[in-house]
Amino acid sequence: MMKLTKAQRKKVFLRLNLSAPSGAGKTYSALLMAYGITGDWGKVAVIDTENGSASLYSHLGEFNVIDLEPPFSPERYVEALKACEDAGMEVVIIDSSSHEWNGAGGCLEINEKLAAAKYKGNTWSAWNETTPRHDAFVNKVLHTRAHVITCTRSKTETVLDGNKVKKVGMKDIQREGWEYELTVSLSIDRDTHMVTASKDRTGLFFNADPFVITVETGALIRNWCESGIDEEEEMLGAIARAENIAHLTDMMKRAPSHLRVSDRVRTAANDKHKQLQYYGANDNEPRSVSDEQE
Repeated sequence: MMKLTKAQRKKVFLRLNLSAPSGAGKTYSALLMAYGITGDWGKVAVIDTENGSASLYSHLGEFNVIDLEPPFSPERYVEALKACEDAGMEVVIIDSSSHEWNGAGGCLEINEKLAAAKYKGNTWSAWNETTPRHDAFVNKVLHTRAHVITCTRSKTETVLDGNKVKKVGMKDIQREGWEYELTVSLSIDRDTHMVTASKDRTGLFFNADPFVITVETGALIRNWCESGIDEEEEMLGAIARAENIAHLTDMMKRAPSHLRVSDRVRTAANDKHKQLQYYGANDNEPRSVSDEQE
């Protein structure tokens, strides 16, 4: 049954994209922002597809790295994200997401090979198989239980700025619409390292003057992310208030998938189920501890 509820902003995990041409400072900026979010280098992980470039900044702090080598298939990115999630990382930087799309073994190459092998060279038809694989990567980015910062290369174009030739980033090297999947999309100027927002659901950056990313930028985002209602704490409270097993079971079925797989939620639900079973709360009339003693 559909039910109307009052809109409430939940506590959220950040989904932010940094877009820039090579040499603009995406990795360094992402690391500063990540530390600002968590305040603990040990809780920051970088999925590095850039030949170990993240490790060049190891002097900043003892963050963690997964050096991801070809093939850059969507499945390998998903595996790396899961490894970071399982290790309890609070911020995961993907540097870069562009390889998933056009790197060696990425989606464009996957699609070409599929077209040649199964579709008589028809790349359009091959996307019926490639698109779900890319979508699985996007969904993992969106649903990972950690803040995710993606670094995306942009195509470089040379323009004339007065009497000076300038290199600018024009378009993300990713599937079209990539930036709109995320909460915030920031573009970094290659020469000045100044940042502007192309998309911003937080309201923190969209009307701001161009700025340089610092640790304080991450702290600002952290405060925004934590200013809503904590979904997990809300769910734990609801489990504690469950009056019978039928109510508890229905609640768990209706919960979002990321809450159902939470260790804290599952443990609380199992403990509550045992408690309700022990006190005979299997019907619609819950029995209290005092009822049992009587």
